[in-house]
Amino acid sequence: MKDFFEEMKWRGMIHDVMPGAEEQLKKELTTAYIGFDPTADSLHIGSLVQIMILVHLQQAGHKPMALVGGATGMVGDPSGKSAERNLLTKEVLEKNLAGVKAQLAQFLDFDCGENAAEMVNNYDWFKDFNFLDFIRDVGKHITVNYMMSKDSVKSRLETGLSFTEFSYQLVQGYDFYYLYKNKNCKLQLGGSDQWGNIVTGTELIRRMEGGEAYAITTPLIKKADGTKFGKTEGGNVWLDKKRTSPYKFYQYWINSSDEDAKNYIRIFTLKSREEIEALEKEHDQAPHLRLLQKSLADDITARVHSVEELNKAIHASEILFGKSATDEINSIDEETLLSVFEGIPRIEITKSALESAGNSIDFLSEITKGVIFPSKGEARRMIQGGGVSLNKAKIEALDEMPNYTLLQGKYLLVQKGKKNYYLVEVV
Repeated sequence: MKDFFEEMKWRGMIHDVMPGAEEQLKKELTTAYIGFDPTADSLHIGSLVQIMILVHLQQAGHKPMALVGGATGMVGDPSGKSAERNLLTKEVLEKNLAGVKAQLAQFLDFDCGENAAEMVNNYDWFKDFNFLDFIRDVGKHITVNYMMSKDSVKSRLETGLSFTEFSYQLVQGYDFYYLYKNKNCKLQLGGSDQWGNIVTGTELIRRMEGGEAYAITTPLIKKADGTKFGKTEGGNVWLDKKRTSPYKFYQYWINSSDEDAKNYIRIFTLKSREEIEALEKEHDQAPHLRLLQKSLADDITARVHSVEELNKAIHASEILFGKSATDEINSIDEETLLSVFEGIPRIEITKSALESAGNSIDFLSEITKGVIFPSKGEARRMIQGGGVSLNKAKIEALDEMPNYTLLQGKYLLVQKGKKNYYLVEVV
């Protein structure tokens, strides 16, 4: 059985530790929880950091608990926020909770004896807790001065902080107290921006129950180039393939810098220290092969989506960036094809228009509405220079349409130069 604290340390996943936390983990099987905010019906890869902590905790023989904030999701945590967010309706929350629960079940073992993972929803204990009882039984134990001292509160005082958000740390603190009292939960884990909220929970446990509880936080993940981790031009990288396709998910990791890949492979995979150090050594000998990035992307994509989806993503990547032929690109299913070329110019033409094209130049200029080439002359010059491909096959003939196969029965992929793609849909 591995030592959870030592495992987290060498992986670079320890930021703050409350005195006594390490000793508690070494003393006995410990129940520890992390809260997940159900602001969407899917978690994103930022949440994957906390999921992996729970995975390591369970592998070390402890009991992981995932709290989904059905109640706190209606309030909104000010930590790390510059403005108050929109509050969610009960219906939206119900949908989000179901999605989050299903994703957590992919990683944690909920049926393995005494350290089986458990999922709880704080709405279950807050739904019948009225406001007067809360401020009388809970609020009196924490002073306003104590709450004002938290960084998450101080950073918002100039721009404005509602009472709803101000009270969040007390609500989250009560979560820890409730789980301590009813589930024997003695440790809360989370990102470093949650330190103030977590400590409020340990303070409530001390004042209301005379008990001892602990906190450990992880660093917030940053990219080496200063851009935000988990974000692309299209927004968050989600765990749900309906929001972020397996192909784009795979590409996010495969495109990591060397420095980021060395960090990510420790955080997001279960590879041992020996395996990772051997991979790094091999990678450093031939960085151009991107061995670290491939190992990282393979591991995470397979665990989040499946080996089948990983193989589809790899196949699509090889076709897109390799010297593939028309029959190879036609082997990609429509969903993957559209995912790979999401965001590139799409042109819709009729079948009769395609059949009326006298030659390649007509097709690339007039028939495709001047999107690919604004004039026949420009199309002619680029074809003669060998810079145009149709379905990954170079167009050689100027005076006739090349033989073509409609991908999935309705698409043609045009490539102009090295990087410009166009997807023509024949309807």
